[in-house]
Amino acid sequence: MHALASPRLVSRLRASSISHSTGWVVAWQLSKMKSKFLIGVMFLAAAMALVEVQAAEGPKKTDEGVKHVSAKEAQKLVAEKRVVVLDVRTAAEFKQGHISGATNVDFKATDFRKRIGQLDKSKTYLVHCAAGGRSTQSLPILKEQELKSVYHLDGGFNGWKKEGLAIEK
Repeated sequence: MHALASPRLVSRLRASSISHSTGWVVAWQLSKMKSKFLIGVMFLAAAMALVEVQAAEGPKKTDEGVKHVSAKEAQKLVAEKRVVVLDVRTAAEFKQGHISGATNVDFKATDFRKRIGQLDKSKTYLVHCAAGGRSTQSLPILKEQELKSVYHLDGGFNGWKKEGLAIEK
């Protein structure tokens, strides 16, 4: 029996005597199943292609107005001096290495909200942590403190290092 044949169809075929005409019915049903499978595969391929096209379009805005960028896109923003880099990792992590010119404001510190409130609201910020968790959690606070222009480094500092981009110690 064909791999795409349903168990119900197989049991029906076993229970009855298969005549020449029944064989044609089975072949027809199998061809319909193959068609549905192929249509599903084509739909999946089209959806994946759409995702690839969207990923190539550059920074993505979220509901909060934050633009998500890759390490390469972030590097370009930093090189063009279009952003202030805001590193929300701990001081110990920061000392082990950071993006050149970054400002360290520890997300876990008790005064995090206050320190964010003291930042220049007219500037554009690139926020990151090690992998993206803490910086993502910080986004509502950045919005609450009225920072209007924010980029988020997807993949965090680890993504930056993985791309082989320059770091400072």
